[in-house]
Amino acid sequence: MSYKADSFIQDLDQVAKTRQEFAGYLATMATTLDDSEQLDNTSGQLGLGPVIADLTTASQNLSSEVFRLLVLGDMKRGKSTFLNALMGENLLPTDVNPCTAVLTILRYGPEKRVTVHFNDERSPETLSFDAFKERYTIRPDQAKKLEDEGTLAFPAVAYAVVEYPLTLLEKGVEIVDSPGLNDTEARNQLTLNYVNSCHAILFVLSATQQFTLGEQRYLDNYIKDRGLTTFFLINAWDEIQNRLVDPEDATELREAEDRVRQVFRTNLEPYCQLDGEDLYSDRTFEVSSLQALRQRLKGDEGSLEGTGFGEFMQALTTFLTKERAIAELRQAKILARQAYRTTHDAIERRIPLLSHNIDELREKIWSVQPEFDQLVDIRDQFKDEIRVIGERKAGDITTSFRDFLANLDQTFEEDFVRYQPELKFLDFLRKQKREEFEAALKQAFERYLTDKIALWSKDAQRDIDQAFIELAHTAFKHGESYSHLTDQINQKLTGQRVAPRTHLSPEDSSPGWAKWAVGLYALTTGDVGAIAMAGTGLFNWRQVLMNLVGATAITITFALLTDIFLGPIGMALAGLGLSSWTAEQARRKVLATMKAELSNSLPQVAQEQSFVVYQVVKECFETYQQDVVKRMNEDITARKTELSELIKQKESREIDREAETQRLNQLDDLVLAQSHQVEDAYDQVLGIHLPEVNTAAEDDTLMEASPAEQAVLTAAAV
Repeated sequence: MSYKADSFIQDLDQVAKTRQEFAGYLATMATTLDDSEQLDNTSGQLGLGPVIADLTTASQNLSSEVFRLLVLGDMKRGKSTFLNALMGENLLPTDVNPCTAVLTILRYGPEKRVTVHFNDERSPETLSFDAFKERYTIRPDQAKKLEDEGTLAFPAVAYAVVEYPLTLLEKGVEIVDSPGLNDTEARNQLTLNYVNSCHAILFVLSATQQFTLGEQRYLDNYIKDRGLTTFFLINAWDEIQNRLVDPEDATELREAEDRVRQVFRTNLEPYCQLDGEDLYSDRTFEVSSLQALRQRLKGDEGSLEGTGFGEFMQALTTFLTKERAIAELRQAKILARQAYRTTHDAIERRIPLLSHNIDELREKIWSVQPEFDQLVDIRDQFKDEIRVIGERKAGDITTSFRDFLANLDQTFEEDFVRYQPELKFLDFLRKQKREEFEAALKQAFERYLTDKIALWSKDAQRDIDQAFIELAHTAFKHGESYSHLTDQINQKLTGQRVAPRTHLSPEDSSPGWAKWAVGLYALTTGDVGAIAMAGTGLFNWRQVLMNLVGATAITITFALLTDIFLGPIGMALAGLGLSSWTAEQARRKVLATMKAELSNSLPQVAQEQSFVVYQVVKECFETYQQDVVKRMNEDITARKTELSELIKQKESREIDREAETQRLNQLDDLVLAQSHQVEDAYDQVLGIHLPEVNTAAEDDTLMEASPAEQAVLTAAAV
């Protein structure tokens, strides 16, 4: 397959323009509503402040024009060569890579420069590209030594931003280049902080080093079951042929490639499952980065055939410009529809009230006070239910954590075997070598503990997922009761019976706060990819829990691996004696001693860390509760504001009922047209061209229907 690199840029450019177009539509709606709310000589505000805020935030998010790719990969996987081939320029050095030591964000800039951000109080430092490479580059042997010691090359550096005048980056692509996976846990956590802010993960592997334990460990702990879109790139595929005895033997080459494919398919398939669907063929690619880079540097961008980059670039383009983009644009459509629905309902409530005098208005407002009190009761009831579920879940997960720690020593000797460093007794007798051994043992234990806690955290995540699913159903239930009460309020105020909206989709029939509570308005929080359930797009509780895992692992590690902990191990080794020493005896003695120390230390550690776990899980639900209650309060306040504004205006002057009715109807028509503009643009993106519906009544009916019903209603109208 031949796929021009500039096609990728053009596609991204088109999507960026489309996102800008939709951002403009939402901004225009927000401006229209805001201008209406600020007008003098009217019947007063309609309480549309929250709607305006949502539209403005969503517009700003769509305007960002950023496609962020996180590149993960172990050392010596050709990650830098892959990035150079992706960008079409030899930007990053492939012999000594500064990004190995510092997490680096590549983004567009008119000039080559680097800004280094620190994790202390120092201000960011701007450097030339050459100065950055000179100061923050480390040799591979230095990197290995630092890894063995468990220390960072540049502990004061948080990350670096590299600006470069490259066409691909100019089109809104940001590439987050992470350190090697075998770096320290602190650096892994820094990389992990970027995971949920990225559109896709590009995980670089090597065809000549087939799926190492470190790669499996990282995928199990940080990628699997997170709902992240991950592309696996098996790099250096051409090296399979280069390593054959007879590179020209087609049969031998085919058999060798099939063996490598089978290894990767067997190991990677578990990470390519989504809702029971196997996406291995859509997410895994055999690439030859060096060959692709050579061909791109020649300027022949259409000759990527045989490098695997054509297939990969098409898949990445499809994801970024269709799957991801459609999700973003669909959210804009939902938000525009809801903005019109809220505006239309407010106008329908306002117009019948214009003919009443002050006393009549006050009497009507007094008559609906019981319904407003019931709205508050629903809010308080839902608030209490969130609190109860949160406290119960925090308690359950804390108990699970204590049980997990209490049983950690039961399988320790079996589990720790693959982590422990090599034992050399004579080395242990020398002070310098003993310190190296103790450092290696400490790092090995930290990795073991991090892995075990990460496995536990997946069970905790599933428990919290279930709790938020339960809350989502509760939100819908309360939303139905809430809508019934608001219909009663409207009926009392207007004197007109509210027709049941049985034809509306769940997206349209629930109040705005309820839809937000189940994640349908994730766009307004900046996390467009999370659409399904509450908790995935509201405040990102998974990231909170993952950060807890890292912090807890480090805390427990330092609590256990002290001089007191290592002391008994040293005594146990020394007690074996030179004559009876064997590596197997040493290994067993170390494991038995560590297990004994674990058994002594774990009860106290479990007690101390359980409080941290309880507080973090409880905080997730408290944050959710605060956000939901805030939305419900805004809705109740907005409805009261409509009435108080009308009273205030009536008290100050006589309202021209005919002129105000005309203005409100014009506002309704304008916002409806703007909402239709978003829907029409969305249909065009999907390649759907619905016939126009001429009458305002038919427009309103079409507006209320779900997308599937819209097509049926339109066809019936024609």
